[in-house]
Amino acid sequence: MSKKTFTGGLNSLLGEQPTAQQPKKKVGRPQTSTKVVKKSTGEGTKEGENRYTFILKDELVDKTKAMAYWERLMIKDVVNSALEEAVVKYEKKNGSIKPIPKNK
Repeated sequence: MSKKTFTGGLNSLLGEQPTAQQPKKKVGRPQTSTKVVKKSTGEGTKEGENRYTFILKDELVDKTKAMAYWERLMIKDVVNSALEEAVVKYEKKNGSIKPIPKNK
């Protein structure tokens, strides 16, 4: 029996010959935006989004997570939709919401 040698590696078995002209593929998730981050809470978010922290009832969070799961949505999308509906309902009853005045 003759002994077989595999000196070319896996590429030679697959028929692919490495060339210097082939560009390397970028690994990872594509960059979604070129947002200029003003605060550290905006890191990793899309344009027009920011990160906030709220204290909520456990039961409400559990139900929100379940809604997101069953609807195949992200939790932030369920919360965002609920807040948008609350604002529309408030404005329908009370008129448009005035912005909070900024202190000089």
